[in-house]
Amino acid sequence: MKLAHFVIPMALIATAGPASAAPRTETAVLAGGCFWGMESVFEHVKGVTDVVSGFAGGDAKSANYDAVSTEQTGHAEAVRIAYDPAKISYAQLLQVYFAVAHDPTQVNRQGPDVGPSYRSAIFPQNAGQAQIAKTFIAKLQQRRVFKAPVATRIESGGFYPAEAYHQDYARKHPYEPYILINDRPKVSALKAKYPALWRA
Repeated sequence: MKLAHFVIPMALIATAGPASAAPRTETAVLAGGCFWGMESVFEHVKGVTDVVSGFAGGDAKSANYDAVSTEQTGHAEAVRIAYDPAKISYAQLLQVYFAVAHDPTQVNRQGPDVGPSYRSAIFPQNAGQAQIAKTFIAKLQQRRVFKAPVATRIESGGFYPAEAYHQDYARKHPYEPYILINDRPKVSALKAKYPALWRA
């Protein structure tokens, strides 16, 4: 599947409701392959105020890159997204997540990165998010939006920030081959396919 040519229609998420009118900050935690690319996509989404690369699904002791790279910790590379629900809804974040930020049909991998730490997983921060995520995945499956089944899991677990050198990695290393090949096309797809959600 070429994510750059894929769009999830807004009608699919219409039942999730509009963004809240109350200005406040909420948090989403999403895993979908290398956190560099996930972070670089969501940094360009209107209403997102902060994105942190890190680990979710395992314990605090093993929340470091060397340990997670062994694929034995239960952690997934993930991002913690702070957003203003008055400007963007959780369902809209999931729209970007499924259509642009990663390929939700791949199992324990994304592109060149292989292993359970690169799995597709959503870590709801409350019951409302969990219900929206379940409904979203069910609709994707029922309407056969993808040619393959959605592999995204809904999981529980805390979030732990990654080491400082991982933060804003794509922004600090824009011409690194990995970023150019794997991550920049996702950012371009966001701008092209969801211009109403794009910010420079």
